[in-house]
Amino acid sequence: MGDEQEIMCKLENILEIRNKTVQMQKIKSRLKVEFESLESEEKHLKEYKQEMDLLLQEKMAHVEELRLIHADINVMESTIKQSENDLNKLLETTRRLHDEYKPLKEHVDALRMTLGLHRLPNLNEEEEKLSLDYFEKQKAEWQKEPHEPAIPESLAAAAAAAQQLQVSRKQDARQTATFRQQPPPMKACLSCHQQIHRNAPICPLCKAKSRSRNPKKPKRKPDE
Repeated sequence: MGDEQEIMCKLENILEIRNKTVQMQKIKSRLKVEFESLESEEKHLKEYKQEMDLLLQEKMAHVEELRLIHADINVMESTIKQSENDLNKLLETTRRLHDEYKPLKEHVDALRMTLGLHRLPNLNEEEEKLSLDYFEKQKAEWQKEPHEPAIPESLAAAAAAAQQLQVSRKQDARQTATFRQQPPPMKACLSCHQQIHRNAPICPLCKAKSRSRNPKKPKRKPDE
């Protein structure tokens, strides 16, 4: 009898060992799969971080390019302004020379006519570029502002939406500030002297009836 129990106990242990071993193998297989997934995901994470580093480097390169472009724009604006000032000075000198030339030519033409000679041709007849009107037209061209390239519709819509959102937030902030700056009208309770709403009929603290310090007087009925 004792031998049979011992054999049964051993068989149960063997069965449990088998079941536990099978369970261990399943867990071991899952661990292998999980470790493989972990290694693969770790590899992907490294690739993602490398790509992020490249994108950040590209971003900084573009930021530097934009900074240099803005610096070049500032230099070019200063250069254009200086050139416009120089052109205006030259135009004033040209206008002054025209003013000096005109009476001299009229005087010379009058003297030539007394001698029966033809008058001299005007400056614009000799060469168009010597006329004052030509320089006035050129000045109008100089003063034209350069047109900036059009922003793509998607960027323009995003910028407009961002601007509208910013305006809405500012308006909400102003309304909130205005609301906070205007507290409700209050009065002191005649019983507990705590501040309560001016129109409260009963004090919420001491439950005393609130009475107005300046009650309205009843209107007197006219004598019949």
